[in-house]
Amino acid sequence: MSVVKELLRTEEDGTLSFGNYELSEKTKLADYEHNGNLYKVKTFKEITKLERDGVFVYESVPGTGVFNFDETDDEIKFTVSGEDDAQITVEAEDGAEYKVFVNGTNVGSVKANLGGKLVLSVEINKGESTQVRLVKE
Repeated sequence: MSVVKELLRTEEDGTLSFGNYELSEKTKLADYEHNGNLYKVKTFKEITKLERDGVFVYESVPGTGVFNFDETDDEIKFTVSGEDDAQITVEAEDGAEYKVFVNGTNVGSVKANLGGKLVLSVEINKGESTQVRLVKE
């Protein structure tokens, strides 16, 4: 479960998986339809970015593989893998506070900025996956 070779795919449970941090050159896939929206992914070893209908959804530096990405009004959850620790930014509700769970452990809270971006750092051990869950308080 390290990378998504096809760059972006829909899983059987309806979630999205995307990103390939093993690529040495920036690669993109656009106009991927999922639940009536068009998604675009840009990914390689330095960055992975996902947009929905032209609006920011996810970004990691360095690049990551993201699995089972799912978001609702109150929760964002996904599993991430990579070569090294990553700074992850996700679209969230403007100014809302979220509890952060990493591998099931509550590691504190973080507040989205007024632009609706929430930034967190995630420790990633090469070859392992890290589960991230953000729950709106």
